[in-house]
Amino acid sequence: MFGDLAGMMGKLKETQQKVEETKIRLNTVLVDEQSNEGLLKVTLTANRTIKSITIDDTLLEDKEQLEDYLILTLNKAIEKATQVNETELAAVAKDGMPNIPGMDMFK
Repeated sequence: MFGDLAGMMGKLKETQQKVEETKIRLNTVLVDEQSNEGLLKVTLTANRTIKSITIDDTLLEDKEQLEDYLILTLNKAIEKATQVNETELAAVAKDGMPNIPGMDMFK
């Protein structure tokens, strides 16, 4: 009924290892975002770790404006990084799922 249970378990273990390897690789995938005027630039990894922030000197004159730029730009960058992260991990997970009848939710 369940076919080769040991084979399926091996496939799941292999998939888990590939997911972990993908998570490590995503530390090297960089996502860049900038404000509309280019006055603020941020770089994150696909695992959502901030790598750099570049602030134009004109933003240093207005604390409130700088805070607004940081919030907007960081949120956009985090959203992009999350999309990359989820897409990559979903592809690895889907690829490694054993063919179990009735469990075709990833198709």
